[in-house]
Amino acid sequence: MTLKTLASAVFFLALLAALASVPFFAGEYAVTLMIGMTGYVVLATAWGLFSGPTRYVSLATVAFFGIGAYTVSVLSEVLPYILVLVAAGLVGLAVALVVGLATLRLAGVYFVIFSFGLAELVRQLVTWYEVNITGTLGRYIFLPVTPEGIYWQLLALAAATLLFSWAIGRSRLGLALKVIGDDEVVASHCGINIAGVKLALFSISAVIITLVGAIQAPRWTYIEPSIVFNPTTSFLTLIMALLGGADRLWGPLLGAIPLFLLFEWLSANFPNHYPIILGLIFIAIVFVLPKGVLAAVENLTSRRTSAKGSAAGVEAVQ
Repeated sequence: MTLKTLASAVFFLALLAALASVPFFAGEYAVTLMIGMTGYVVLATAWGLFSGPTRYVSLATVAFFGIGAYTVSVLSEVLPYILVLVAAGLVGLAVALVVGLATLRLAGVYFVIFSFGLAELVRQLVTWYEVNITGTLGRYIFLPVTPEGIYWQLLALAAATLLFSWAIGRSRLGLALKVIGDDEVVASHCGINIAGVKLALFSISAVIITLVGAIQAPRWTYIEPSIVFNPTTSFLTLIMALLGGADRLWGPLLGAIPLFLLFEWLSANFPNHYPIILGLIFIAIVFVLPKGVLAAVENLTSRRTSAKGSAAGVEAVQ
């Protein structure tokens, strides 16, 4: 382990400990705010784990988020909480494998359309089942989980997701993903199992997103399809990941934190205009920062370095 890696690990652990201590001195509103922010950090990072290197734009985030929440609502009265979370992850994995096997051969706009349709399909299926089979539209969740407990679980999941993303980026799998994202034809000629690599990362990303929904489910006490399958969740996750840079380790996190705070302020002060403002922000990010803030900073830094090098060369010649 190099000195730089050791210093990074110490900083990461210190930051994690500081964040974990927030509920001990912060008020109820601050804890609620941290739950929402941490949840979107995990969602954006998990989204970027698959979509960043492969460049597959997925709008199915809310489908897996809602599956996690509804699994908790169905099983919370018959299984211990930890087993409910395990069951939610397994359900998310099963759905991801089925969906991935059927759709990951699609590309471009076709995958975007399908992923959006998947979220709506799942919502309609859950609604139909609730209305026609159970005779109800929503469910109550009574679990002895405090807001502090939810926050700590999400924080642990965020740390695990970042560490996993870091490990993937340094592995052969991460290199294979970059080649696939650049050119799938080249990747196939290199002997990379394109379908297998994409399916593995898509499934892992989906399981993490499912767990976010499962962990946050006790927050609402009462849930129904319109709450946990709200398509806004997918669009917010997408915007946050793109702002920071979906193909960077810290990019989704750097995009999620400021945008979450901004969206909270906008929804509280401009509730009637919030969707319009959200759309304008999305358009601005796509046109102004198509590769994210981190990529823009790196490009600016490299230009300044090149300019200084050129100036130094000119002075040396003179």
